[in-house]
Amino acid sequence: MRSRLTWIISFGAALLLNSAAFAADLAQTVSAAPAQIKTESGWTFTFAPYFWAAGISGDVGQFGLPPVHVDASFGDIWDHLDFGAMAIGEARYDRYSVFGDLLYTKISGSKGTPFGVFADKANLDSQVFSGLLGVGYSVLEDSAGNLDVVGGARIWSVDTKISLSGGFLDGRSRSDGDTWVDAVGGLKGSYSLTPNVFLAGWGLVGGGGADIDWDVAATVGYKFNQTISAVAGYRAIGVDFKNDGFEFDVVEQGPILGLVMHF
Repeated sequence: MRSRLTWIISFGAALLLNSAAFAADLAQTVSAAPAQIKTESGWTFTFAPYFWAAGISGDVGQFGLPPVHVDASFGDIWDHLDFGAMAIGEARYDRYSVFGDLLYTKISGSKGTPFGVFADKANLDSQVFSGLLGVGYSVLEDSAGNLDVVGGARIWSVDTKISLSGGFLDGRSRSDGDTWVDAVGGLKGSYSLTPNVFLAGWGLVGGGGADIDWDVAATVGYKFNQTISAVAGYRAIGVDFKNDGFEFDVVEQGPILGLVMHF
């Protein structure tokens, strides 16, 4: 039961960390595509819901247990996902940008206990939230593309609960979680191959609450019209966070797909 429950917990945390970074990066990247719609004030705005089919590997420790190595595909993770909401927003003016991201996920799982004496079943629920706020400045910019220097602060909050049903321990539960903030910074850029097709990528690294977190990605995008674009690519992120027996040292990677609305 320990390895099964720990694997579920690990997914929740990794999904949080990775999706948060991706959301902000996606906002910065796609909003830099050429020929955006500009308001009378010169501002441009972007909103982008997205989907990331990522697997996870690494070491996770919670509830005072020793760290356990996990290695799960996206298909394994999908079976335990109850709800997920991921979306970003960005505002740009000339070479300057402000971006934000909000993420919430909820996963759950259950497993029968051995012999069913102390409890018949153990249930796990994990909820994760992330918020990111950052700024950027284009150090290189022309009609074909741009290169931005970006930086910001990212907050993570993870809450995991294990509850028992049946047996002597029926109704007993225990929660574990943590909240931390990291400063992150790096580069992101885009380059138009045609009026409709563009390439984009980014690289971020930071730390603070975590010893280190990093994020790299490469995408290709297609602009359907002045307001709608789509991006697809591949992304990987890693984080190493430890605090008083609570540990997340994981890497998550997989394909990404996003729908981008410019206004």
